[in-house]
Amino acid sequence: MQDTATRVPDIVTFGCRLNAYESEVMRANAMAAGLEDAIVFNTCAVTKEAVRQAEQAIRKAHRENPGRRIVVTGCAAQIEPERFAAMLEVDHVIGNGEKLRPESLKALGRPGGPRVLVNDIMSVRETAGHLLTGFGGRARAYVEVQNGCDHRCTFCIIPYGRGPSRSVPAGEVVSRVRSLVESGHKEIVLTGVDITAYGSDLPGRMTLGKLVQKVLSLVPELERLRLSSIDSIEADAALIEAISGESRLMPHLHLSLQAGHDLTLKRMKRRHNRDHAIRFAEEVRRSRPDIVLGADLIAGFPTETEAMFEGSLEIVEACGLTYLHVFPFSPRRGTPAARMPQVARPVVQERARRLRVAGAHALERFLDGEIGTVRTALVERPGIGRTPQFAEIKLDPSVPPGSLVDLTVTGRIGHQLVGQALS
Repeated sequence: MQDTATRVPDIVTFGCRLNAYESEVMRANAMAAGLEDAIVFNTCAVTKEAVRQAEQAIRKAHRENPGRRIVVTGCAAQIEPERFAAMLEVDHVIGNGEKLRPESLKALGRPGGPRVLVNDIMSVRETAGHLLTGFGGRARAYVEVQNGCDHRCTFCIIPYGRGPSRSVPAGEVVSRVRSLVESGHKEIVLTGVDITAYGSDLPGRMTLGKLVQKVLSLVPELERLRLSSIDSIEADAALIEAISGESRLMPHLHLSLQAGHDLTLKRMKRRHNRDHAIRFAEEVRRSRPDIVLGADLIAGFPTETEAMFEGSLEIVEACGLTYLHVFPFSPRRGTPAARMPQVARPVVQERARRLRVAGAHALERFLDGEIGTVRTALVERPGIGRTPQFAEIKLDPSVPPGSLVDLTVTGRIGHQLVGQALS
């Protein structure tokens, strides 16, 4: 049995990259709070299935780790604290506003600490600074630049788990990036809930594009910068300029598209239409010919007809999408879409399957086109790296993780490229 002096809290992370970042903050804070024995579940609420998977994992962890404390946090815990508090396996439930505060975790570590600590996330107006010097030796690290969302898409419950949009001041972002680069990270990902809303709450007309330019200018040692999911309708001119002119900004964008038919987008309360999505894809491809685009797409949104679904299928080719995240529509209680006429579940699942097939074919076409090119891969773990376009590539397992290595792409196996180091 592991000695408690050397035990570290287990963090089980569900969902987005922002959750991954926050889990690392919680790990350090939980150690300082004396919660070495805890298993912390950082949950996601984007779909009902995500919540179900968290419950299932909690029950399994309780069975396999008798006597260890179980703490549940994240978006699902923020939105439905009573659901997790009712689970006999759970010792503590804490909200998104509390999970990153050292004093909240210290309170759990004291005898008689609160079982449920979830406050009004809508009252949060600041994103606290959390400076991490490393991510357990990983080559890539995340930096939170923004949290929360002010939009109200009819399908989305996340604003009720994250609260209003709020930005980290640019100087603080630069300091975090510099610290991570100094600790050996070659690649930084700027992440948040709605990062293209960055700066709207800051003085000086700050934007995501201006932030990207500032980071690249003030941290010249940073070799690679990436962005998490963006909303194309909010992309500013400085961001397009950075995509075009900054080679250290990686040529890979993931777009929050959700659908490819105008009526569906209107009922989702999205702010872009089909033509805007296509024009944006064309613009960034003109600015950066080697760029690849991914997208989130929802299958089976309420009232979606077969013709409307075909619009989403067609947008894959119309925008030249390479990586798809496909979500079968999941009604979330409290959202307008949950009250709309629903598409039959078998139809939803079949449409999701068809979208995934289209995405797989698009990815295979892209990977086949990479054969014969020369790419610089960031080695993530022995034998596996990522190209600038975020394609996974097999390489010599003797190359140490964290290295950047120039490779000729010699083939592919499934959805993975194969590379040979340049001599």
